[in-house]
Amino acid sequence: MIKTARSVESFLAKTSNDQALRNRLVENPKQTIEQELEVSLSDDHEIHVHQDTYDSTHIVLPPVDKFTESEREEARQGASSLAFLKKTMHDPAPPARHLSVGTSQAHRHGKSRETLVDTARESIRLGLEFLEANVDASGAWHCIRFNLADASIPRHFEKPPFISAYCALALDSSKEDKAKALCSATREYVANAIEYPGVWRYYRHLPPDLDSTSTCSLLLADHPWIQFGRNLPSILANRDEEGRFMTWLLTPAEPEVVSSFRIEADPVVNANLISFLGSCEETEGSERWLKSLVSSAKLEGASKWYPHTVTSCYAMARAWFSTRSAFQSVHSTLVDLVLELSDGTGELSDVLQTAQAISTLHKLGALKKIDLERATRLFLDSQGEDGSWPEILAFGDQSLVWGSIGQIGHGSESVTTAFCIEALEHLIEHMTTSDRRDSVEP
Repeated sequence: MIKTARSVESFLAKTSNDQALRNRLVENPKQTIEQELEVSLSDDHEIHVHQDTYDSTHIVLPPVDKFTESEREEARQGASSLAFLKKTMHDPAPPARHLSVGTSQAHRHGKSRETLVDTARESIRLGLEFLEANVDASGAWHCIRFNLADASIPRHFEKPPFISAYCALALDSSKEDKAKALCSATREYVANAIEYPGVWRYYRHLPPDLDSTSTCSLLLADHPWIQFGRNLPSILANRDEEGRFMTWLLTPAEPEVVSSFRIEADPVVNANLISFLGSCEETEGSERWLKSLVSSAKLEGASKWYPHTVTSCYAMARAWFSTRSAFQSVHSTLVDLVLELSDGTGELSDVLQTAQAISTLHKLGALKKIDLERATRLFLDSQGEDGSWPEILAFGDQSLVWGSIGQIGHGSESVTTAFCIEALEHLIEHMTTSDRRDSVEP
């Protein structure tokens, strides 16, 4: 993304000496930018070009803040207020349910690989039907906020833009029409939650954060604010002396929070930012830190917000897959780490971790190292009759204790289902490719 932003700067500089290009840009800005830079811009976002002259000056004002001063003050005061926090929630969520799988479903996939692939495709479609019924009309995905230490504390639905972007990025691997429709609706929801100059926050009582901003920016890569690098100064200014990206975008105008709790560099957040920004000079410090965690076997427990080591591997594999240079030196170590975590099978302690392990191996080009059919059957056998996979802890600060509130976790059936669909798509792709390759060998 930094490369694209620099291309925009170079292109604008070029118009100073090319009157024909300048005229085209003024008359038809969006089409000209798309043609000259070979990019696609969001259809529902207008582009206007203004020219200063020697006797006229144009001043471009930023958009009016989405929140009034009273709303901002309420959020600042609400940083330590449970009452304000509850206002960011939705209806209390029901207790976690036990999914009904059933004997017929557990054995429905037969023995042949061709039958297994067909059944896996049916499983994906059933999962998408579940998601279609549970992602709301605005495109928002629901997650559940729950307490890890005290099950008696009420559970609440939440739908911050991060959740929606996080799941849609996983679901984007599916070519099914329902998946495309869900991702399209989610992009609209996330776009409506953007704050100038291209940042997002999890809750209103928290400042914007770089995990939300990176995942939402990845999902909205065609948004002009993102394409033109409007949020880059804020992102790049939020690094420590080692070049690591810090999670929270703290400014005097944002809610005040406890520094010792809020300020940290998280490996998943840093890997997500490298996926967005690309591997470049500005990410060297972040890449160096992450590679050192992998090479020195210190990745486990390094993330405050993601309890499973495989999630850090998943985020780094996405960065490697998108840049083909970041983490190249630890590529084989990452593969070995995932295989070690799963005893060489790709299977971890729960189906969500397993799904992320499968997708990690796929992105690293190492999925052939495991038994594809065995992994596929695991997902089929753990899918509920309604098409969902179980609610599992996806992320949350397990080290934090807020008095009687306790330790916080986040997850939902929808979140797990999105990642299981992603894993199944990769398994189907590899089994089908392998079958085609075998059929043409002499």
